[in-house]
Amino acid sequence: MARKGLIQREKKRQKLEQKYHLIRRSPKKEIGKVPLLSEKWEIHGKLQSPPRNSAPTRLHRRCFSTGRPRANYRDFGLSGHILREMVHACLLPGATRSSW
Repeated sequence: MARKGLIQREKKRQKLEQKYHLIRRSPKKEIGKVPLLSEKWEIHGKLQSPPRNSAPTRLHRRCFSTGRPRANYRDFGLSGHILREMVHACLLPGATRSSW
């Protein structure tokens, strides 16, 4: 089980990312349209004004049941360890048991 504080921090980052999504997206479109370098620097300054934790690259995918940040399978939302246990227990329909 991951520490509660880390999971809460990740949830806070997700909320910030959703809140500032449009604010980050509009200046990125403007940068490609502007020919002058000085104007691009001004737009780049606007991109740096939102909080760092609102950037989508700061988000981590976590295991749905344990909160583990590594070895996650996107299709199931589970870490490899929990996925293996659930497949062996026949709790995931359509997943075949391998020689794990």
